[in-house]
Amino acid sequence: MQLILAEPFKSLWQGRDAFAEVEQLDGQVYRALEGRRTLRTEVAGRGYFVKIHRGIGWGEIVKNWLTFKAPVLGAGQEWTAIQRLTEAGVPTMTAVAFGARGANPARQHSFIITEELAPTVSLEDFSRDWREQSPAPRLKRALIRRVAEMTGAMHRAGVNHRDCYICHFLLHTDQPVSAETLRLSLIDLHRAQTRAQVPRRWRNKDLAGLYFSALDIGLTRRDVLRFLRSYFQRPLREILREEAPLLAWLQARAQRLQARYQRKYAPGAGA
Repeated sequence: MQLILAEPFKSLWQGRDAFAEVEQLDGQVYRALEGRRTLRTEVAGRGYFVKIHRGIGWGEIVKNWLTFKAPVLGAGQEWTAIQRLTEAGVPTMTAVAFGARGANPARQHSFIITEELAPTVSLEDFSRDWREQSPAPRLKRALIRRVAEMTGAMHRAGVNHRDCYICHFLLHTDQPVSAETLRLSLIDLHRAQTRAQVPRRWRNKDLAGLYFSALDIGLTRRDVLRFLRSYFQRPLREILREEAPLLAWLQARAQRLQARYQRKYAPGAGA
């Protein structure tokens, strides 16, 4: 069994079964699946997000393996990714509680509690109207550079996200947003994988997801080049020469993802 508690949960649950106590937390439920529940709760006037994993069963694990997907077995993946990103200086969530018990990976009971990041807005929402109302050029360039720097630092730290979309970059709004003061945090790491080095395949999948999620916000070719220069931290001419296969793959991959999205979620899809 693993159990790590910081305040206020260390004092709140002293002498109690933390796994039973976490199940009693209530609040706004954001996701309730058979094997996982996500909710927002408040303790002592502060907001926290709670993710509880109860195991997904051997059937789901085998199904993931057969389709070449890595199953999410518990909260440990997110806990480990948060620690690695924090060490690498990538702004992310602050975890205040983590627990895992049970040797059977299909039935492991685990949880993670993170401090709420507020006030914030996702980059997806912040950029939603950019096609109709362009942001200030300096702010746009600063956001592109910061997302690229954070993504590059994440990958160099050995972490790949697996849900790397602009909706998972939160922009802090506790002060007026400007190119000089903007702050971003990376969230939703429950599927993240942590290794000594990110395999190229998984690095590319993250980049494709990020590119796909930004296709409709009016980015120009120059914006994309700015991202690449900040992500790779190399001269642009060198990037275009040495990463040409990747750039072509990203374009094709993003277009396939967009076509799949349109088939599944566009108005009238599946009718």
